[in-house]
Amino acid sequence: MGVKEEEATFDPGRPSIARVWDYWLGGKDNFAADRALAEKMLEINPLAALMARENRQFLGRAVTYTAGLGIRQFIDVGAGLPTALNTHDVAHHAAPDAKVAYVDNDPMVISHARALLAKAPGVVAVPGDMRHPDAILTNPELTATIDLTRPVCVLLSGVLHFLDASAARDVAVAFTSAISPGSYLILSVGTGQEDVAKPFSAAYTAAVLYIHSPDEALTFFEGLELLPPGLVPARGWEGGAPAARLTERRPTFLAGVGRKP
Repeated sequence: MGVKEEEATFDPGRPSIARVWDYWLGGKDNFAADRALAEKMLEINPLAALMARENRQFLGRAVTYTAGLGIRQFIDVGAGLPTALNTHDVAHHAAPDAKVAYVDNDPMVISHARALLAKAPGVVAVPGDMRHPDAILTNPELTATIDLTRPVCVLLSGVLHFLDASAARDVAVAFTSAISPGSYLILSVGTGQEDVAKPFSAAYTAAVLYIHSPDEALTFFEGLELLPPGLVPARGWEGGAPAARLTERRPTFLAGVGRKP
């Protein structure tokens, strides 16, 4: 997804972050190694697939909300494999003239995105690693579609837990520092209690995971106005509404939307 994996070339025998998530989301672009790892993760945390779906649903609500606020440009960083509730599908439903740039460092993701998504008007898929925001924002393919002199919404959905807190903050701040006033950041990040988070991270052999605390996640919105309901569990986020009261289980993803003044 948004962080470079160890594999330099396509190898279906090694699990991929994007394909594990594809499996959890009910997709078909995954292999035996991906399914084996995904099931292993479910043994440790049976909520893993549900959290993936809840995060995807948050993404859809947040894109709809920011489109309703007038945003017509979206940059989805670490987009993952095309699946249900793709960013451009949601954005075009809310605003048919919206433009979307998908960014990922996985060649398989970019290949699929270009074949299946980039056929839509105003949609482009470009290679890029979230750890290098400047390279992403100056990519000629991206800037041919996205006008960075105008407000834009950057999506960092379910990717910053592949970086430690300091690096994750630096990435988020670099993106939001580069975009125009009136722009937005949609962000979600993994959280959880150590008794589940540590073994879950240790078993996730496709990449290193860092489980961020709410205080750490709040620093990712530095320089932004955090919109109501603030930083809350992803399943309880509704733009402009009070935070939902969720007590039946621990949050697995924290989510929020910030606006650049």
